[in-house]
Amino acid sequence: MNIKQYLDSTYLKTASQAGLSEAENNVVVKNAIAEAIAEGFKLIMIRPEHVALAKEMILQANSTLHVGTVIDFPEGKSDTETKIKEASEAIDNGADDLDFVCNYNAFKNGEIELVKQEIILGTQIGLSNNKTVKWIIEVAALTDKEIIQLSALIKNIVISNFKEENYASVFVKSSTGFFKTENDLPNGATIPTIIMMLENASPLPIKAAGGVRTYDEAIEMIRLGVKRIGTSAAKTIANGGNTPNQY
Repeated sequence: MNIKQYLDSTYLKTASQAGLSEAENNVVVKNAIAEAIAEGFKLIMIRPEHVALAKEMILQANSTLHVGTVIDFPEGKSDTETKIKEASEAIDNGADDLDFVCNYNAFKNGEIELVKQEIILGTQIGLSNNKTVKWIIEVAALTDKEIIQLSALIKNIVISNFKEENYASVFVKSSTGFFKTENDLPNGATIPTIIMMLENASPLPIKAAGGVRTYDEAIEMIRLGVKRIGTSAAKTIANGGNTPNQY
């Protein structure tokens, strides 16, 4: 198994979140891109404003690294039009993967038609441009029942509106890694939540993000059936180590 091809090496902090100046944070972003190129990871996951830089660096390095970015991150509360505009700009800048934050608050409030519409239109703009689309459901914000229901909803929408040949390009993703939980509870992928997602989103693939910090944890996720893992410690994991860092 080449674990590196499962890893979406991730850096999504703004300068203020990282406690850095914009110039310092840009250096961190460049280093993350360079490391992903050097290590041969599947993808570098960065904020939209850095996509063009990543594509330029990848081209210069003659690398096969893919570039992913997040849409309506991290809360997913924007209207569908705003989500689609942001996705369109990311596509124009060269993004290969679009990780949309699903409007999970609207889902929790019973606004199912709103959620359906954004999933249809977001998936449509991605697939029509030959991109991979991922829908982040933010498991830490949901009950077990809601995780099951939202995973199944996304699956059913995709099956009803898109061809079977596209299913492998539409993921359900666990977490942003930025959700604030009470009492230091996990804010990302756990074995129980991933199992619920796998059981209810199939045949759509699953991306585990948030909380996968060690090689052993990553292997366990892959053995369960996860196709991608989002982590800020991809190099450490790929080298068989542990890390205290949070995605």
